[in-house]
Amino acid sequence: MTSPDDVRNRLINLRMRLEQVNHSWTVQDHECLLKFFVDTVPTIMDAELCSIFVVEAETERIWSKCGTILGDKEIIPPKEGTIVGKAISSGKWIVANDLEKSSYHKELAATTNFVTRNLICAPIKRPTGQGMTGAIEVLNKHEAKPFTDKDGELLQEIANCLSITIENIMLNQEISEISDQLNKDIDQIWKEDTQFIAKSGVMQDILNTVRIVSATPVSVLIHGESGTGKELIARMIHKSSDRYNNPFVSVNCASIPENLMESEFFGYEKGAFTGAVSSRKGRFEQADGGTLFLDEIRDLPLFMQPKFLRVIQEGEGCRLGSNKLINYDLRIISATNRDLRQEVADGSFREDLFYRIFSVDIYIPPLRERREDIVPLAVLFLKTVCKRFKKKVAGFSPEVLTSFEGYSWPGNVRQLLHEVERLIALTPEGEQVSLEHASKELKNWDSARSLTTLINKPGHSLPSKVNELEIACIKDALDQTGGNKLQASKLLGITRQGLDKKIKRYNLNPGA
Repeated sequence: MTSPDDVRNRLINLRMRLEQVNHSWTVQDHECLLKFFVDTVPTIMDAELCSIFVVEAETERIWSKCGTILGDKEIIPPKEGTIVGKAISSGKWIVANDLEKSSYHKELAATTNFVTRNLICAPIKRPTGQGMTGAIEVLNKHEAKPFTDKDGELLQEIANCLSITIENIMLNQEISEISDQLNKDIDQIWKEDTQFIAKSGVMQDILNTVRIVSATPVSVLIHGESGTGKELIARMIHKSSDRYNNPFVSVNCASIPENLMESEFFGYEKGAFTGAVSSRKGRFEQADGGTLFLDEIRDLPLFMQPKFLRVIQEGEGCRLGSNKLINYDLRIISATNRDLRQEVADGSFREDLFYRIFSVDIYIPPLRERREDIVPLAVLFLKTVCKRFKKKVAGFSPEVLTSFEGYSWPGNVRQLLHEVERLIALTPEGEQVSLEHASKELKNWDSARSLTTLINKPGHSLPSKVNELEIACIKDALDQTGGNKLQASKLLGITRQGLDKKIKRYNLNPGA
């Protein structure tokens, strides 16, 4: 059984091949060739005008593709009752020498301002010999002479020469339609397979950039705050490129100790150092033919940066313990959550490497700057997490979604995913997800929002607002501490006795 990955990869590969073929065919060249026929054939046939028609395979609709005096006008002759339609249906050339009384051509004359006396029409057959792609028509023999069978035979030879050109034009149109549909299919696969939400305009622009850069081997720098999905973007670029069948090697530069950095990336031979009991490929070799993703490239040590520069410039390097050059064929995608330009200015990142690690940079904004994506992401995470946890819940409560939309999410998409995981894990089977099980950060924000709403509430006297605010603060402190009065009093900055007095004054129940 074919897997979804195989289907996706085949679609991507087919799309690339179609686009390459599409770009190799110059439609303008075919159009110019048709124009050449239209201008030249009347001279060969000793006639006034020439028109070329095409027929759509699925609808059998006939329409004028090019004509001596048509310009931007389009003629759509019916298949039944016209000479063009008859020639296409029969597959034979037709001579008509008395058309001055033809009602169809009289109506046509009102549109084209041209009176047709006689014409000859030959079908344009498919190169395979099965079916017709159109017809060529020559009108009004000079000196009012009639067209002859010899003219018909000559025009049929010309039509045969036109066959491949017309077929190429029609195939080009079909390829464009197929390519467009494949792009839509791949976009849908991206959404389903990568869990990447792009409801906001800025994220749709990023998806468009990803689609463009995927088709070229250009190096890319992805920057943005932690948790925004930089590696996800890198994987999307790799999966939709012509390297998708080759490795995607992800390395976090911040997680590798400096003394192991060189051996990690370049590899080593047996006996290169103590503990090297066998040879090992480095990350550059592992990514050969594919993509090397360098996460947190800012943390690449200064002593390693010249070595990376050589790899990028020359595409070669050596394992530790060997002088044998190894050629690398890889694409580099880098990511950082810092301003690399500032790092260059501070001297902590080499300027020459900065200008070599990327030609295109993609900035992923934090979640708080694209709030349209928050709820769709949360709904998607709800579905995937429930599937992973093998658990069913009754969706999010309106309060949860309101809090999600309003919260700033300093941890971005990663924090949102963890919050959804927490909520689903703590929500009883079949029940609705509520704020009751939310994290302390989200509860504190929700409480602060409630307090702000309370303070700004119109129509209350100052003493009543103070009382309501004090009650809300006490309840919030008790909630956070699980009803522990001593801890709650510390949060509130008052004594335990003072808290007891306020609880009694406002008739509060700490355990409620």
